[in-house]
Amino acid sequence: MIKRPFLLDTGVLVALLSKADQFHQWAIKAVETSTKPLLTCEAVITETCFLLQRDSRSQKTVLSLLDRGAVKIGFDLSDEVAAIEHLMSRYENVPMSLADACLVRMTELYLKASS
Repeated sequence: MIKRPFLLDTGVLVALLSKADQFHQWAIKAVETSTKPLLTCEAVITETCFLLQRDSRSQKTVLSLLDRGAVKIGFDLSDEVAAIEHLMSRYENVPMSLADACLVRMTELYLKASS
């Protein structure tokens, strides 16, 4: 069985850090059973900190997860600008956020690397 990286989205990260979130327990279980380290992009970190802006402790926890290596930035936007622009244009009727486009592109890259 191939262990694929766990790509961390904003919703999962917010649920993980916010006990008030309805998916908090699910997020804990999902993260506990996932391949480590968790991978994400800077846009997800930015969105998460914005959504948790009223809880400075949770914002600090986000940065601590990065500092400890529990969460890693597994994507360099500057290398993928054209692909991101293409995805955002392709899904403009949804619309697709920058974080979503980065995660979709990360998925493409990691699936290609594991095949």
